[in-house]
Amino acid sequence: MKKYTFGTPEAVKPSNYCKKFQYVESEIKYDVSKIVFKKTARGCVLEFPMTADENIFGLGLQLNQMNFTGRHAKLKVNSDPVAATGDSHAPVPFFVSTAGYGIYFDTARYVEFDFGKKRKGGIKEFSEKNPTVKLSTEELYTASNTEDSYITVCIPVSQGIDIYVFEGETITDIVSQYNMLSGGGCKVPDWGLGLWYRCCGTYTQEQVLATAKYFQDKEIPCSVIGIEPGWQTRAYSCTFEWNKEHFPKPKEMLEVLYKEGYHVNLWEHAYTHPASKLYNSIEEYSGNYLVWSGLVPDFTLEEARVLFAKHHNDNVDFGLVDGYKLDECDSSDFKEGWCFPDCSEFPSGLDGEQYHCLFGTLYMQTMLKSLNGKETYSEVRSAGALCASYPFVLYSDLYDHGDFIRGMVTSGFSGLLWTPEVRHADTREEFLRRLQSVVFSVQCLINGWYCEELPWISFGCEEELRHWIQEREKLKPLLFDAFVKYEKTGIPPIRALVSDYTKDQETYFIDDEYIFCDNLIVAPIKAGEKGRKVYLPNGKWKNYFTGEEQKCGWFDVETDSIPVYQKIGGEHKRII
Repeated sequence: MKKYTFGTPEAVKPSNYCKKFQYVESEIKYDVSKIVFKKTARGCVLEFPMTADENIFGLGLQLNQMNFTGRHAKLKVNSDPVAATGDSHAPVPFFVSTAGYGIYFDTARYVEFDFGKKRKGGIKEFSEKNPTVKLSTEELYTASNTEDSYITVCIPVSQGIDIYVFEGETITDIVSQYNMLSGGGCKVPDWGLGLWYRCCGTYTQEQVLATAKYFQDKEIPCSVIGIEPGWQTRAYSCTFEWNKEHFPKPKEMLEVLYKEGYHVNLWEHAYTHPASKLYNSIEEYSGNYLVWSGLVPDFTLEEARVLFAKHHNDNVDFGLVDGYKLDECDSSDFKEGWCFPDCSEFPSGLDGEQYHCLFGTLYMQTMLKSLNGKETYSEVRSAGALCASYPFVLYSDLYDHGDFIRGMVTSGFSGLLWTPEVRHADTREEFLRRLQSVVFSVQCLINGWYCEELPWISFGCEEELRHWIQEREKLKPLLFDAFVKYEKTGIPPIRALVSDYTKDQETYFIDDEYIFCDNLIVAPIKAGEKGRKVYLPNGKWKNYFTGEEQKCGWFDVETDSIPVYQKIGGEHKRII
C-alpha cells in the first residue's frame, strides 16, 4: 500500500480515531501521475482513469447494490437505505476494482463517487449504419462502459485528502491489506458464535429467566440472551439504569444466567435522557441538538467517554454484562426523521456530518472502555472506515430477505460484519428460510424484541429450529478459525465470490451467494422460492450435506434445505 496526499486534508479524519492504525508503506505499480486533483467551491475533486473492462465493488455495507460500475453513490449515513444510492448504516469511502487495485479515502465527509463518467472531448465518430433507438427503460438506463472513462470522487467541504492505494491479484488480497491498515480483523470469543436470542422488549426479569430455561429444557443450544429497552427506567432517550419494577434484582438475574452458561447483551442507544444520573455531568460534552429529548455525547472527547463508561460500570453491568447492542447511532432520513442535523456543533469542533461518519466507531470504543478489557462480541447499528478490529456486528430495522443476503456479500468488501437476523415471519417456510441464512452468517441472531411469543412456536417448527441450531454448533470451530485468520491476515470470514475469483467475470454480478470460511459456498434460497440458480467457480465441489460431487458452473437446485457446497480437498482442519 502507499499513501498520497492531495491539497490540505482536514484535521478530522477516521485514521485519527483508529486505535490500531498501522501504515506500512510498500511500492505499487499504480500510475498515480494520472490522478487529477482540483479544488472547487463544493470542496475538492479527484479523477482517476477507468478502463472499459473493470468492475467496482465496496463502499461499505450496501443492502441494495453490489457492483457499482457505471453508478453514482453518495456515502451518507442512513438507517433507511431504500435505494442503490450509497446511503448505508455503514458507508466506507473505500472501493476495490477487478483491475487489481483499491483506494481508501481518509475522510469523515459524505463522499460522492461516479464510476464510469466520460469527459468532454472523447469519441465523436458514430456509424450511421443500423442506428439503434432504445425504447425500454432497461435499455435506456443500463450503464454502458464500452470505452475507457473516469472515476470521479468529490469530497465536500475539504480542500484536500489523504488516499491509500492497495494492489493485489484478487480483491481478497486488496481487502485484507485495507483491514490490516486498521490493525486486522476482530477477535471473537467462542461463545459469540452460537445462537443469540433477544427477548421481547417488554419482558420482565421473570420472563427473561423463563426464556433461558426454555432453551435448556428443550435442549436447544443458546449462548447469548439479549435484553431489549425495557431493562431501563427510560428508553428513547435512555437513562442506562435498571428498571427495578421489571427487574427487581438485576444482579441476581445476571448471576443466574451466567451460572447457567449464558452471556448477556443489553440494548441501548447513546442519547441520554434528562432523568439519567449521567445527564448533568455529560451535558457540557454533548452536541447542541437533542435526539428524542436526549443529549448526544461527543465521544471524540476523553471526558465524555470516561463519564459514559463509568456510569455503566456504576449502574449497569455489575461485572456480569458481556456486551451491548448499540442502536440508532446512525440516523433516519426516510422514515421517522430522527437524527441530529448535519449543521450540528460539537464541543470538540466537529460538525454533524463528521460526527455522523464517526459516531458508530466512537460509540464502540466507548463501550469497549466500559467493559474493561472483557472479551465481547456485540452489535452496532452504524460503523465506518477502519472498523475491522471492532468485535461488533451490524444489523438493521429493515427486513427484506434478499437485501439481508446482499448485506452479507457486500460487508466483506470493507472490513465490516453483518447479521441477517431473524425476527418475525408470515409463514413457517419464511421462518425456516431466514433461519437457514442466519445459521450460515457471522452472528446467528434471532431477534424477538417485539415478539411476545417465541417466533417459531406458532409455526410448530421447534424440531427444525433445534436441527438448524445444532448445525450451527458444528460450524463453530470453522467460524472460530476463520476469525483467527481474519485477525492475523485481514481476510474476512464471509466474502463475495468475486473477492476470491476476481478473474471470473461470471461472479461480477452474483450478489446472493457468498464464500463462507474459505472453502464453502453458500447460496441461500429466499422466502417464497422453492429453488434457485447456483454458480460454482472453476474447481472441484461437493454438496456440503450429502457429499455428492457437483460440477462447477451454473445449475438449478430445488431443496427445502439451504444449498451449500464444499471445495473438494478443502475440508476444515483446526488451527492449533
